[in-house]
Amino acid sequence: MTLLDAHIGFVEALRSAGLPVSLAEGLDAIAALERLSWGDRELVRTAYAATLVKRQAQRVTFDALFDLWFPRLVGQGAAQEDHAPAPSRDDGAALARFREELADALEADDVQRLRDLAVEAVGRFGAMPGRGPGMAAHSAYSALRRVSADELLQQLVEGLLGQGMGEAQAERTAGRRIGDFSRLVEADARRRLAEQKGPERVAEVALRPTIDRLDFLAARRTDLEELRREIQPLARRLATRLTKERHARRRGPLDFRRTVRASISTGGVPLTTHHKPKRPHRTELVVLCDVSGSVASFAQFTLLLVFALRDQFTQVRAFTFVDQVHEVTDHFKPGADVVEVMESLAASVQHAALWGRTNYGRAFTTFSEQYADALGPKVSLLILGDGRSNYSDLALPVLRELASSARHTWWLNPEHARNWGTGDSAAPAYSQVVPMVECRNLTQLGEFVHDIV
Repeated sequence: MTLLDAHIGFVEALRSAGLPVSLAEGLDAIAALERLSWGDRELVRTAYAATLVKRQAQRVTFDALFDLWFPRLVGQGAAQEDHAPAPSRDDGAALARFREELADALEADDVQRLRDLAVEAVGRFGAMPGRGPGMAAHSAYSALRRVSADELLQQLVEGLLGQGMGEAQAERTAGRRIGDFSRLVEADARRRLAEQKGPERVAEVALRPTIDRLDFLAARRTDLEELRREIQPLARRLATRLTKERHARRRGPLDFRRTVRASISTGGVPLTTHHKPKRPHRTELVVLCDVSGSVASFAQFTLLLVFALRDQFTQVRAFTFVDQVHEVTDHFKPGADVVEVMESLAASVQHAALWGRTNYGRAFTTFSEQYADALGPKVSLLILGDGRSNYSDLALPVLRELASSARHTWWLNPEHARNWGTGDSAAPAYSQVVPMVECRNLTQLGEFVHDIV
């Protein structure tokens, strides 16, 4: 693969991963690289990042793809090039020596040494002999499980405490360093797989998308905190965008009669246009969301975004359900801490479940009986959930009545549309009553909220 091939493949992979890289920005990267030495890999990485990456949230995906197209090491013998010991037989003594070296490197925060140890961990403890053609020969999971880096956490904390670090800070620092080492191991396993199958294939199946395109239902615990951090910036960007568009549309539609009448004084030339008064269009919003385990994170992040934009609506009310309906509007107070809101929402789930099994029909019926006055001709209804109702009665007539009571009704479904109607999914039946929109990540969520307000 030539450098030009690597550049084109890298840029295309960034676009496929959701990074908006234009043709002009790709040319800017080439122009920058022409003035740099290719002998310094980190300098090359910095040049690419400066010309192609627009947001910090995209940097993790960028770095992973850069490592695939421009690897630090090549082949099994690359470790010797970085002065790391060659992999030897995997036995108890070798593992004990390795863990001692790893503990020392973690305590010293020796980044270069940790990179070399990650390569050694994959080569020595992650090798999977006897694999057939086309199958991965190394596994990051096997290496990490064999090395058991997590078991070094307490030892590392004690070492940091001995350096004079506070207990809370020592625990955070130890967790971060072990997490960083685990990511180095995963990166080296991907590098080896890319040499075997090609970087394009690995980019398709082994890399997680940027946080704004990460599926809510696929988010890991470590992703949730980053998603929380993205909610407020997303809300600010949306609010700014909406305010600008609202100001641009401050005038109403053209008043043709008044414009023609005014043109008489200029010989029939309409120099001055006249417009009809613009009617205010802000409405009230009612959110009804499933908070069962399968979709809880999706519902919480959607609620947080909607309430961050509550100034765009006259009033916002929110209700959660599993099989019973519970109002949670009071949780979203102005200036409330995001983490506290998430925790209070999680605690409120017990009020939304009586039998512990998702039942959309019972929830719609309960909402109709207890909160029908929440809907009206000025109210828009937003339903959040996957429509999986455990084969219970769907109460379609009740939902139809609720939809007819509201000005607009939408349904956001966090599942991929191809899964609607599989198993106990009632999405096709519900979509006949209420327009259903696929909403699997922050990008789709932001686009939908922009459209409805």
